[in-house]
Amino acid sequence: MTNIFDTHAHYCSHRFDADRDAVLAALPVNGVCGVVECATHSGDAAGVLALAHRYPFVHAALGIHPESLIEADAATVAVYGGDWRAELDALRPLFADPVVVAVGEIGLDRHWPVPEQAQRELFAAQLELAAELGLPCSIHDREAHADMYALLRQYRPRGVLHCYSGSAEDARWLAAQGLYFGFGGSLTYKNARRAREALAAVPRTQVLLETDCPYMAPEPVRGTRNDSRNIIHVAAAVAEVWGTDAQSVLDRTAQNARELFKL
Repeated sequence: MTNIFDTHAHYCSHRFDADRDAVLAALPVNGVCGVVECATHSGDAAGVLALAHRYPFVHAALGIHPESLIEADAATVAVYGGDWRAELDALRPLFADPVVVAVGEIGLDRHWPVPEQAQRELFAAQLELAAELGLPCSIHDREAHADMYALLRQYRPRGVLHCYSGSAEDARWLAAQGLYFGFGGSLTYKNARRAREALAAVPRTQVLLETDCPYMAPEPVRGTRNDSRNIIHVAAAVAEVWGTDAQSVLDRTAQNARELFKL
């Protein structure tokens, strides 16, 4: 398989500390043509940018994830004492680097006890920054659909709903608004009916593939450390829904990624 484009990865995760460069160096020979490496707070930024400069197929996304508001080891807390506005001001100059293609990973999370008002304000500020910079967003929406959709209607960002978990009905209007949809390992799981219905409901030109590595490994490698090579299993699941072959899925979704991120 060729033309594998992973639109959401976290190779800066500590789970890759032992062999990060070996894993990344092996990706092109295994058919990977692109990776969007996402920061979750300013402490990730230097590493994300370094990977994008070292590997021509890696592109950077910079942002502050809502969970970083409560994680003691995230720079949002450890360096800025929860003052995300100061952190965002510090991140702003880094977006001038040409390897940066998106604002992300940003969004809303109701799974963890993140203060709702703070994360809503943080997300809105980053949507405004993306609009100012003319960049797409990589958007995290976990158990927060109502607030998320209200903000998407208000700000109308360009970007992708990473690991889309909403309904097919919502996917239709989100697609009409121009948003893209990221599908990853969860699409291959036995309980993926909702995700498959959403996939079938949106235009093929607005579908992207992702890993969220090192997390969310697909079947048949579920439970292992994920990496971009495993997208072949996601492509096979998409191909079943689309009634086509996996290579055609990879070709279509890689082109979609290039269009969204202006590559």
